[in-house]
Parts: sequence; C-alpha cells; structure tokens
Amino acid sequence: MKIKYISYLMLASGLLIFSSCKNYFDYQPQGLLSAENIESAAGAEALVTAAYAGIGNDEMIGPMTSMWVYGSVRSDDSYKGGGGVSDLAEIDFYEHYNLTRPDFEFFHPYTWQNFYKAISRANAALNSINALPESQYPLKKERQAEMRFLRAHSHFMLKMLFKNIPYITETLTSEQILQTSNVELTNDQLWDKIAEDFQFAINNLPETQSQIGRANKLSAAAYLAKLRLFQAYSQNEQHQVTEINRNKLEEVVELTQLVITSGRYSLQPDYAENFIAETENGPESIFAIQYSINDGTATGRLSYVTGLNYPHGAPQYGCCGFHQPSQNMANAFKTNANGLPDFEHFNDSNIDFANQTVDPRVDHTIGIDQHVYKYDASKPFSNSWIRDPGVYGYFHTMKEQQLATSSSFHKEGPFIGTSKNIDIIRYADVLLMQAEAYIELGQHALALPLINQVRERAAQSTGRLKKQDGSFASKYYIKSYTNNGWTQGFAREALRWERRLEFATEGSRFFDLVRWGIAEKTLNAYIDKEKLRRPYLSTARFTAGRDEYLPIPQREISFTKGLYKQNPNF
Repeated sequence: MKIKYISYLMLASGLLIFSSCKNYFDYQPQGLLSAENIESAAGAEALVTAAYAGIGNDEMIGPMTSMWVYGSVRSDDSYKGGGGVSDLAEIDFYEHYNLTRPDFEFFHPYTWQNFYKAISRANAALNSINALPESQYPLKKERQAEMRFLRAHSHFMLKMLFKNIPYITETLTSEQILQTSNVELTNDQLWDKIAEDFQFAINNLPETQSQIGRANKLSAAAYLAKLRLFQAYSQNEQHQVTEINRNKLEEVVELTQLVITSGRYSLQPDYAENFIAETENGPESIFAIQYSINDGTATGRLSYVTGLNYPHGAPQYGCCGFHQPSQNMANAFKTNANGLPDFEHFNDSNIDFANQTVDPRVDHTIGIDQHVYKYDASKPFSNSWIRDPGVYGYFHTMKEQQLATSSSFHKEGPFIGTSKNIDIIRYADVLLMQAEAYIELGQHALALPLINQVRERAAQSTGRLKKQDGSFASKYYIKSYTNNGWTQGFAREALRWERRLEFATEGSRFFDLVRWGIAEKTLNAYIDKEKLRRPYLSTARFTAGRDEYLPIPQREISFTKGLYKQNPNF
C-alpha cells in the first residue's frame, strides 16, 4: 500500500515553530513573533501553547502519543494487520524482533525526532520564561513547572523506548548539545534527572487547573510514580532485571496515595467512557494529549496516529485494517468457574464466545463478528470488514476508534483523524501501580482491594454492549479476587494479568514485560504457540539483551560522528 504521509503545522497563538532537517534539538522558533515579543509575557504564553502542541505533533510514521506500534504489536497483544506483511514492512520487522534494524527510514527514527522537537519547544519556552521577572509574569513559576513536566514526559517516553538517550535542558548551548552523549548518564542517573522535572512540577503546580489539559500537581505525582516504578526494577547493561528497589517502591506508594486521597480522580463508572470522545476528560483522565475539531481552523487539531487502524472493509471507514488483536490476547479474556482468569491454561484452546464465559472488557477491546461494534448495536462488526484474514485472522482493534457518526470523526481522503484525546495516564493505572508496589514490598493484602476496584468496574461495564434485541453476544462472568490463596506470588500474577486486560491494545503491554524482566520468556512462549495459528510469525524470535529496546537510529549516530553509542547487540 502506498501511503500519503501527511505533515501537520501547528499554529499556536500566532507562533509557527519549524525545525531544521538535522539539528532539531536546538531549532529556533520563527514566525510572527519578534525577539522582543518573545521576551514578553504574551510571547512566553505563546511558546507554552506551542510546547503543549509539541507533545501531540506525531504522525502515522512517527508515533508519540499512541504506542500501538511499539507497545502493542511488539507484545503478545496484537499483530500488525493491514494488507499483508509487506504493507508498512517496518512494523512487521518490529513484530518479528530479529528483523529490527537501526537504519529504518520511518517509525522509530521519526519518533526520536518528534520527541526531541517537543523537548526543544519546552526548552524554548523555559528560556523565555526564565528571562522574565515575576512582577511582569506572575505565572512564571507555574509555567516553568508545566514546561518541565512536558519535557519530563518526552524524556520518559524516549527512555522507555530507547533506554540510552541524551538528556537535553534549556541551560545547554547549541555547542553543548552537540557534545552531549546518549550514554553520558548511567541508567539511574538518567531516571533521576527526568524525575527532577516531575518533582519540580509537583512542588510548583496547583492540584487543579482552570484550563483542561494543563498539567497539575496530581498528574505530576502520578507520572513520577510511574517513573519510580520503572526505575525500581534495576537493569544492568544487558537489560536484565537485577533487583527491585524497595525505596523506589515506597515512593510509588506515597505518590499514588497523594493522587488517590485527593478525591479529584476516580474510575469512570463505565469502562467504555474511556474510549469515546463524548466522555473524554472525565474523572479517570489524569493526563491526556488534547485534540479538537470545529475549532475555527480548517480541519481542527486532529490525531491521525491511529488513522490506519479502522476496519478496511467497512464502507464508512475504508482504511486500513492495521493493529489486529492476537488470538493469545483474545484467549486471555476467558474466565473460569470462579469468574477469574485461567493463568495456566487460557491459551490451550481458542476462545468460544458462544459457550465460554469472558471478561466484559473483551467486547470493549476487540471487534468480533456480529458483536456490537463501538457501542452501536445497529451496525455490528462483520468479518467482511477484515482486510487480510488469511494472514492476521478476524479480530480487529476497537478502543482507539470512533464511530463515523461521532462529532470527533473526520476523514481526509482514505485517512481518518479524530479529536478524541489520547490518555497518557488514567486513574486505573494509578490504582494498579500502587497495587504492584504493595505486592513487591510484600504487602500484597493491601493490593487486593485496589485490583478488585478495577475488576468491579469491568463487571459493571456491560450496558453499552447489548445487541438490538437486548441480549449479549458474549457470556459475561467476572468476579473479584478473595483472600483465599492470596499469596505474594498469586497476587503478582493477578496484578500482571489485570494490567494486560485493563490496558489491552493501549500500548503498555511490551513495556510492562520489559519492566518485569519477563519479556524474553513471555514473548518467545507466545511466538511458539502463535506461529502455529499465524504462520507469518514462523521466523520471529525475541533475543534477550537486545530486543527490550529499540535501536538508536543510525542517522543519529552518523550525525553525531559516533558520539551516540548503539544499544547492545544491534
């Protein structure tokens, strides 16, 4: 398939920001603002707006907001999909692991570039803000905190993807940036540098903001908790988890407790409400990338990053059938006679929706023949919508899509954009992060009610899944865990399973496996079984010590004349 790659320019309060083709670390904002205007409060505000825009300025071939390519397809959650293995072959190479190369033209090199452009925007805003006295700019400290939050977000995402990255702040000159190596800091030092920005945001932001979408104290606390949870699983240079740091886990508990006890966030009553535009920015959304439509511009500020993932054969969509859930993941939604997952035998046979009981989240996550599609009972999903079932089977992704009748939906030629926000952290994540920390601290009894909160909400989330005749296409049966047999080991398995079901296809699965140090074991076991169902995976293999992270883009190593060092074994 030939894809027309669409580039987007963001107009932020009259400010256009461009980057040079190479040195995007330190590009100079240009456009309608003069140097004198940038040195004003109004100019600083424009740069802040541009920095917020920067974290959402991704594209189909350089994802930043949705991690469906890097976190879902690279895991046991989903297949690439599309029109066969050669359609966007780079994603197929990621899915095989052993075909991933540093010299790819698209995807991870563009993601690297896009995040550093976002960092540059945050740093440009900080330079402007730092130069202003508080008497002239009363919001100085608060806006500094917001920009450091955004910078930390981009650095965190880069570290999660690539591990070894250059850490860039507004204090560095252009010459210093060019001399900053991606291995200048140790693993822990880099985590701590990013953490300093989140901590500054916690110390200087209010708990609530008058404008939706701005970072606040609690979103910074949740994000720092996420960082400390990743950091707690100490890795050596070969990406092996060597120990779990109790001090970091205790910090996770403290930070998540700050969010939980604030009373400002909660689970959406219905799981579906996290995935439709009409209920975005609800009580579960702790930090989200904001998009808009019908905002006075030609097409609005839309997200196209998942625009290839709609049903190919459905006339209202027509493109392009990517991101198809795996059989393994569908099987994971089975429940046993106790209404709980079957950790050991879930994948022995393929799920039978007519006769087996399932977790309701399966019908929020997967498009299944004749099941309600995206909460519209009048147009159930059809196997005829699948583009290449001979390669990828008949399941289709659903969370990231919006109905063609939604006011958030816009079709641009064959490609689809929506104004639906993309959540980076939601309240369910905070609950499960705290539960994970408690379990690894040996306080697994405290994790039980946290995990059960998430399961109880899932059990109550069936209202939008009814067919036109009022029946359900699946047999829903889900129960909470009990104290009986709730050992640390069982609790750990339950937590990991809950994360998979709760965030299925949302792009977190691969990074969870790497954090826990079980990526090689889990993914090779997945491949061994899945390649019998999907022969195109017959040559796939995950290599420990290499495939936990993406390679540093070769063009960056060449541009820095070898200053940047490649990740191990690439």
